[in-house]
Amino acid sequence: MSHDNRAYLAKRQLKRGSAGAILLAGLGVSYVISGNFAGWNFGIAEAGWAGFAIAAVLMAVMYLTLVLSLAEMSAAIPAAGGGYSFARQAMGPTGGFFTGLAVLIEYALAPAAIVIFIGAAVEALIGVNGPWVYAAFYAVFIGIHLAGVGEALKTMMIISGLAVFAIVATGVALVMHFDVSNLFDVPVSEAAGASALLPLGWYGVWAALPFAMWLFLAVEGVPLAAEEAKDPGRDVPRGIIGAMLFLLFTALLVVVLVPGAGGAAAMGGSEVPLVDALNATGQGGLATLVNVLGLAGLVASFFSIIYGYSRLVFALSRAGYLPTSLSLTTERKVPARALIVPGVFGFLASLSGEGDLMLAMAVVGATVSYALMAFSHILLRVRQPELLRPYRTPGGVVTSSIALVLSLVALTGVYAFDPRAFFFTLGLFVIGAVYYFGYSRKRLVLKSADEEFAMLAEAEAELAPAV
Repeated sequence: MSHDNRAYLAKRQLKRGSAGAILLAGLGVSYVISGNFAGWNFGIAEAGWAGFAIAAVLMAVMYLTLVLSLAEMSAAIPAAGGGYSFARQAMGPTGGFFTGLAVLIEYALAPAAIVIFIGAAVEALIGVNGPWVYAAFYAVFIGIHLAGVGEALKTMMIISGLAVFAIVATGVALVMHFDVSNLFDVPVSEAAGASALLPLGWYGVWAALPFAMWLFLAVEGVPLAAEEAKDPGRDVPRGIIGAMLFLLFTALLVVVLVPGAGGAAAMGGSEVPLVDALNATGQGGLATLVNVLGLAGLVASFFSIIYGYSRLVFALSRAGYLPTSLSLTTERKVPARALIVPGVFGFLASLSGEGDLMLAMAVVGATVSYALMAFSHILLRVRQPELLRPYRTPGGVVTSSIALVLSLVALTGVYAFDPRAFFFTLGLFVIGAVYYFGYSRKRLVLKSADEEFAMLAEAEAELAPAV
């Protein structure tokens, strides 16, 4: 390795061995947990309970098959870029860039949307909201990340634990009040194919898909921590699969018990469905506690997605897709600029106040990335059968093909619900394409994951005696 390459990578390294399987599973749950408190329930308003349940099952299958595919690729290619690194290995630099851009759209816009919801929750609790609240949350949680990855992941686990406690306590409290008839109290509409079971017809099921995704959205970000894992080949698959199985359990709790106790029609329009279901069943004390802990859920997702975008921006920058200054790391091996710069953009986006639009745009970015990541799994199995795979996806390319088809169906669901979000996100892809083909394609530093691993290993070996 040349001196220039060694010096370049010496300034761009993350802290290895910071996260085991349990912390990684906690990270996966943190990414998602706020979606269990609110947002998913608007799918009931689009499709009725049974229609939403169909959408939720389809999205659960999509995420499970995607997670099993990602588990294999993350063990074989344990790079900080996660899905972008897998796509680059399978499809080359251009495929890698567009996958990375899709994930970046999801991870940059989701915190901006979540901080708006945090502002609304803070206002309900203490009467304060607006840009100063958004700025304070961005500053505090980026600050904790700057202290170091170990500290950040442990803080995340504590906050997520509080949120999980609130969901489980709600489920236990609502079991005694569950009534099947409450699930089917949405009036039958005049939509084509409408019935007592599907009061808004099959179109409603289609439009409900993006809301069903909120029960699992961003769990795919666990591999972004691969370079900081203790044993990536073992810990990342265990972490992401463990997180997904736990999220299937919490999704089942909220989707069945909350409308089953509080009524599907009422929950379909609720800003805080868990709280409203508890109040409707005369459990005001627990409702107040869950309302406060719902803020912990929002904070957990906000905090962890900031971690996710920083590792993605770090990886895209280190390879030269984004300006290389963004991948410089501090003495604590924290990518400071990759934390701060997207945080500033996210804060500016949050000033629009359009949280629902940004979440819908984040879902477009997510579904495009899912299709590209699932396709990457298929290509890697076909083109690189000799690749060392410490974990292999059950079902192989059949599993990833299911993820690919369902992610494309989910992408069309966003269009069915909100065409504006679909076209705005398409505009971001066009801007990204102009930037890539006009500028960064000619300035790539590392063209493949193999090249990156080889250079990193060599840099670490040469730098080890000096540490």
